[in-house]
Amino acid sequence: VHLVESGGGLVQAGGSLRLSCAASGSAFSIYVMAWYRQAPGKQRELVAKITSGGTTTYIDSVKGRFTISRGSAPNTVYLQMGSLRPEDTAIYYCNAVDFNGGSYWGQGTQVSVPS
Repeated sequence: VHLVESGGGLVQAGGSLRLSCAASGSAFSIYVMAWYRQAPGKQRELVAKITSGGTTTYIDSVKGRFTISRGSAPNTVYLQMGSLRPEDTAIYYCNAVDFNGGSYWGQGTQVSVPS
């Protein structure tokens, strides 16, 4: 499974961005797609995830501001981010987990929200 992310950038506090991730390869076996982020000097953390059945999970700090969704194209996932804060600054990574437990990562996309 190969993941390609897009949509990062620089945005002012309070602004919005949408991240996209498309999976290819043996993508028919994907069970969960998720977005993680890693800020400088911090551990990578799960931001949001969505199962093949559509169940979503978010970390508390983004609830009500971020929305994860699946696209109409197979194995495409989006992260709509609103009311962005400086603490949202990080490299955002797309992750996919297949039914065999295999975990795959994208290359990451930078999101910067200056204070």
